[in-house]
Amino acid sequence: MTEVNSRVHRETRRLPAELLPEERLRLHPVPEQPFTALFGETRRFDKDSTISVESVRYSVPHELVDERVWVRFHGDELIVTAMVAGSATEVARHSRSAPGSPRIVDEHHPDAPRGERTPRATNPAEAQFLAIGPGVASWLVEAAATGVRRIRAKMRDAVALAKPHGTADVDRALGTAATVGRFAEGDLLSILDHQGEHDRTDPIRRGEAHSLQPGTSAWSGFTTP
Repeated sequence: MTEVNSRVHRETRRLPAELLPEERLRLHPVPEQPFTALFGETRRFDKDSTISVESVRYSVPHELVDERVWVRFHGDELIVTAMVAGSATEVARHSRSAPGSPRIVDEHHPDAPRGERTPRATNPAEAQFLAIGPGVASWLVEAAATGVRRIRAKMRDAVALAKPHGTADVDRALGTAATVGRFAEGDLLSILDHQGEHDRTDPIRRGEAHSLQPGTSAWSGFTTP
């Protein structure tokens, strides 16, 4: 460097060592943070510790709640990057999935494994929905993990259905919907109708006169040798 900077430059006809103080006036410091465009698209996630990418839910370590992360696909893997201690760090990696098949890692929820998290109301409408019964919590957890759209609208529909059908029936229907993965528009009403058609107070008992065994009249044409 001493040899080069002390030699007259061919273009400027000046010594680089003498020109450097003038050049520094036009230079700007290197950014403290790297250019994040390299890391992909920006995402933020809430207390459920998941992010949505192409309508698929992927889990992220809960320590990064309310933080910004970047996501990008590398082949068949989704890479999640976040700023940790001032440097860009890979915080999660998932195999690529399709809508309806979330990728959830239980270690990302150490204090509350998937399926055991307890939803809490943040406004009166949510409190009214959660008051329906225990099936509500299962429905919310599964719907969020699956990436269901318009969850709040479906919550309002459930509250409205609880008035004519009763909270017990709606709670049972929500639990059934969570178990079988039915979160589409009209699914809750369909399950309620099914329950109403098949639930009976007294079981149907067949009398002695009834039998599933077919009659023997068809044998009348047979003769013995």
